[in-house]
Amino acid sequence: MFKRLTVSAAAVAVCVIASVPFDAGRADDEATPIFGIKMFPGYRDWRLISVAHEEGKLNDLRAILGNDIAVQAYREGNQIFPDGSVIARIAWAYTSSEENNNVFGQRQSFVAGEPKEGVQFMVKDSAKYAATGGWGFAQFFDGKPVEETVIKTCFPCHEPAKAHDFVFTRYAP
Repeated sequence: MFKRLTVSAAAVAVCVIASVPFDAGRADDEATPIFGIKMFPGYRDWRLISVAHEEGKLNDLRAILGNDIAVQAYREGNQIFPDGSVIARIAWAYTSSEENNNVFGQRQSFVAGEPKEGVQFMVKDSAKYAATGGWGFAQFFDGKPVEETVIKTCFPCHEPAKAHDFVFTRYAP
């Protein structure tokens, strides 16, 4: 009887331990250099702000997503985003779809291919990130933050968009 109880208790313990999420050492617990931003759980469920096709060296399709604060600011037409706004960019290779092109009888269909350059975030905190226009920048590949040299290129790239609070993307209603 004792042996059966011990085996049953061990089985229950294994089930309980297996059902607890493993957090230690997860990539999304790592913060980016410079700005100290971590991955935002559930960002893929945020609202769509816009889509874009970037040509040239980037040649990608991208989706721009926003948390509720950012989306509300976009919808209200705010030129300055309030603190707490978070904008995410995810991108994929711009890939011709041979399957679709065969249906249309000509090369005209392009789809999202392999993911490109991970996910990028802009986080608005005008006090914490005052030196960079009130925005903190982050980029993650496979859930891990990129190196500092990459992050250092974010704000200089966004400086030409200063008139729009350093944000390139416009809301696509």
